[in-house]
Amino acid sequence: MTIKEIQEEIIDEFSMFDDWMQRYEYMIELGKSLPLIEEQYKTDDNLIKGCQSKVWVHAELDGDKLVFTADSDAIITKGIIAILVRAFSNQKPQDIIDADTQYIDEIGLKEHLSPTRANGLVSMIKQLKLYAVAYQTQLK
Repeated sequence: MTIKEIQEEIIDEFSMFDDWMQRYEYMIELGKSLPLIEEQYKTDDNLIKGCQSKVWVHAELDGDKLVFTADSDAIITKGIIAILVRAFSNQKPQDIIDADTQYIDEIGLKEHLSPTRANGLVSMIKQLKLYAVAYQTQLK
């Protein structure tokens, strides 16, 4: 599936819920299915700066696709990174660089987060894209 198709799927899933409590519960569930980062990668180098909670993200190339694993010490934050990893993992770095993140606004996530969590979300997106840029240069 393309990034856009996965994003559309996420939008459809979130539209099934009537209120934000249900969406938060769903995000927590998504966090439980997150491909977890190996303990050896839970280092300061893999910590996302700008997050109130601790969020670790690791990326590695599998062929020409970038695979992300992540974890967080907070359940909501774990759900947020799970939504991003789901869209961007197993994709080509250039596709990640080119992808927009409008789907985050479409599911209403940003407006339902505290300012510090919203800043953390921006930091997570930025970090995933930075990984994509770094690995894209290796592919050339």
